[in-house]
Amino acid sequence: MTFTFPIHQVVFFFFSAILIFAALMVIFARNPVHSVLFLVLAFFCSAVLWMSLQAEFLSLVLIFVYVGAVMTLFLFVVMMLNIDLSAMKAGFVRYLPIGLLAAALLIGTMFFVVSP
Repeated sequence: MTFTFPIHQVVFFFFSAILIFAALMVIFARNPVHSVLFLVLAFFCSAVLWMSLQAEFLSLVLIFVYVGAVMTLFLFVVMMLNIDLSAMKAGFVRYLPIGLLAAALLIGTMFFVVSP
């Protein structure tokens, strides 16, 4: 009886966890530059997952096109913008009820469509 170590499963779960964390940090990061850098990390993790599925072309296209070109452009644009975060936070409370209503409608619609 031989025991084989499931390296493919370990790699999959490791990079999936990092991908989920990076995707959440893209949304919740307070600094826009950090958000863009977490998006780059998410692209790299998804490229590793594509590579583990033996889709090398899609993995390399994801790295070269998105990380190499598009995300570099996003990063430079975000870094050159002078974003005043206090002005952005000032109107947040005013739109919170509308945002919560939209989220509730979206979740309700999702449960309606998915339920049998």
